Amino acid sequence: MSFIHALKCRECGKEYPKEALHVCEYCFGPLEVAYDYDAIKKVLTKELIESREPNMWRYKELLPLENDPTVGMQVGYTPLVKADNLAKAIGVKELYLKNDAVNFPTLSFKDRVVSVAMSRAREMGFKTMACASTGNLANSVAANAAACGMENFVFIPCDLEQTKITGTLVYGSKVVGIKGTYDEVNRLCSEIAGKYGWGFVNINLRPYYAEGSKSFGYEIAEQLGWKLPKHIVVPMAGGSLITKIWKAFKEFHDFGFVPDLDTKVYGAQASGCSPIVTAVKSGSELIKPVKPNTIAKSLAIGNPADGFYSARVMRDTGGWGEDASDPEIISAIKMLAETEGVFAETAGGVTLGATIKLIEAGRIPRDESIVISITGNGLKTQEALKGSLTDPPVINASLGDFDTLVKESGTEFVAKD
Repeated sequence: MSFIHALKCRECGKEYPKEALHVCEYCFGPLEVAYDYDAIKKVLTKELIESREPNMWRYKELLPLENDPTVGMQVGYTPLVKADNLAKAIGVKELYLKNDAVNFPTLSFKDRVVSVAMSRAREMGFKTMACASTGNLANSVAANAAACGMENFVFIPCDLEQTKITGTLVYGSKVVGIKGTYDEVNRLCSEIAGKYGWGFVNINLRPYYAEGSKSFGYEIAEQLGWKLPKHIVVPMAGGSLITKIWKAFKEFHDFGFVPDLDTKVYGAQASGCSPIVTAVKSGSELIKPVKPNTIAKSLAIGNPADGFYSARVMRDTGGWGEDASDPEIISAIKMLAETEGVFAETAGGVTLGATIKLIEAGRIPRDESIVISITGNGLKTQEALKGSLTDPPVINASLGDFDTLVKESGTEFVAKD
């Protein structure tokens, strides 16, 4: 049974049929999925959710499909890690990591949105999938298309991390590098979508695609014992994820699944590409586009499609926005790995780096529950750490050589009691 009511303009409220549309023809506002919530409330309970397999589809009534999903059946329900070591290091009482760095199959939260978009695309009869990407989305579209036997095209800025390019090519995807920023890639893809009629997950299928991010929020609430954190910090590129996490929290509150809706939502961006954070800090509703200059390439979107709405979520919830410089990103990646054994990509460094600054500034209290959103795996952005780690010593396979190393290295190679 489908619970999709229509597509609806966020600005003027005009409704559209449930097709591959993403922009209102009257006011040019973005379209999003509208649900028949009354019908959903008649069937969906906490007990039903808990009885299902541990993946994102345990919340399927709140995701925009007409039928059962056909792509990404193992996606989601990633760990919510109680990060006591990291909490001690940064001086807070209760800290959690929502760790999509281990999401299936391509180690980022993008597997959630692609699973939804591609399942919906198959319902609508698309044969070819495509995307404009800063890396993680490219990996996910290529992998999931391969798994379900769909042809796919991936368009990326040509200067992406080589690991992410390799992690797309390996699936047999048709990859096209573009000389330009992500925003230029995205404009080109909009033209291609119109001419060739392909299913671009983040363009003509964007209303369905974006809804997949809600599962990130649903899982946090369930994994916390059906309650919401007091504070959550979310990385922002286009700005969609932060809005959908908040939408998920509101839906669960409206359904009576969580008792309180008092979470403050914070957005994190890299200092070299922070148009949303800049607007929040200045009190402006205008998101001024920028040209990205940061090691956090997965967040390097200078003209964010959901910037206005993500800024509004931060303001409405009493949260804030913060940015992290490249050195702060590297430092945070290393801290996260050294304290919790979690290797996050540069976006994770941005999120933790921004969180530390928010705590030190008094924006986030030290004695309330905090969730940090980790959205991608550090194995994808190893290039960013070049020069910041010490190469290991090399010795002969000799105990004597090791003894010498210990003596020459002082306490570095002496085991702690």
